[in-house]
Amino acid sequence: MHVLLIPKWYPGPRDPQLGDFIRKQALALARHTPVSVLVVQADPDAPAPMTLTSGTVDGLWELRAVYCACTWPLAPLRKAVNLWRHLRTAARALRVLERDRPAVDLVLAYILVRPALTALRLRRRGIPFVLAEQSSEYLDGTFDRKGPLFRAFVRAIARRARAFIAVSPHLGAALARHGLCTDAVVVPNTIPGLDRPLPPAGPPGHFLMVADLVDRIKRVSGVLRALAQARAHEPSLRLTVIGDGPDRADLEALTRALGLADHVRFLGRLPNAAVLDHMARTFAVVVNSRVETFSVVTGEALAQGRPVIATRCGGPEAFITPMNGLLIPVDDDAVLADALVRLTREADRYRPDAIRAGVNDRYGPDAVGRTLLRALQQAR
Repeated sequence: MHVLLIPKWYPGPRDPQLGDFIRKQALALARHTPVSVLVVQADPDAPAPMTLTSGTVDGLWELRAVYCACTWPLAPLRKAVNLWRHLRTAARALRVLERDRPAVDLVLAYILVRPALTALRLRRRGIPFVLAEQSSEYLDGTFDRKGPLFRAFVRAIARRARAFIAVSPHLGAALARHGLCTDAVVVPNTIPGLDRPLPPAGPPGHFLMVADLVDRIKRVSGVLRALAQARAHEPSLRLTVIGDGPDRADLEALTRALGLADHVRFLGRLPNAAVLDHMARTFAVVVNSRVETFSVVTGEALAQGRPVIATRCGGPEAFITPMNGLLIPVDDDAVLADALVRLTREADRYRPDAIRAGVNDRYGPDAVGRTLLRALQQAR
């Protein structure tokens, strides 16, 4: 079965981390069946109206179609123009795909809506499609705030899919509540780093946070406030933050205001290999999000044998047990401060080998690839 994967999010030169988890799922699926990836992306700085490049990277055939994004200030007109450019570029890319690749048996469209529009085009040629979703907009109220006509349009697209795949049970239930499906098949993301040697336990009190610095979602500010409280009881506590985003300057200012400048480091964005290197040297990882559809960071930490403090925000509940970390309420700085102190004082309870055990069986690339292939075969 030749699967064409069309993602909305995918790593590229402008953002090498965007949709990296989707690419890892594509690589996992490609272990078991032929896969082609069609990536249509906008770039306001593109040197040409449309550029198509293809090639095999890490054993995965990818066709990248980049169009010059419209930047007009009037939002409705800008969006209409960019939608037209997107669809025109996708149509051109499909002709290249038909010329250079075997016939497609099934389309897997990742993240509504534009990939699904391309999938509908192929459906008219008799090629069925499956939808896969990883967006948090069905959990945080974003989808509810969109207009009724748009929501009806999305539901109409979803009804034409053979099946719906969600990255977690929590997200699958939300999709069903919004009327996009009756029952989503759960296929988790792969967890990187399981092939690395298991590092020894890190120094107690050294915590790591890996997140986009968008504070209304990731709540980095809450971690900083909790750290300031916790250091009154455990002065050895320190924090490293990996990631970047629009709130970085404000968070760095808050760090200084709380007197934490000597105890918190902001490293910016790093490649995944470097993130795993830092995880291997830290004591524990903190996930303080308001919402997570899956939380790859939680899985990566456990794969490196690191305990995790995480909020009950949807994704981490599938990972965290009393053996590998602590679950705390969302938006509760006081409880987080207590958890930082408790985890540090009980460091001997968390053994790296016990924490990693079982992760590979569920979240290794071979396991995820088999699960995804079964879901697609059943849909076909």
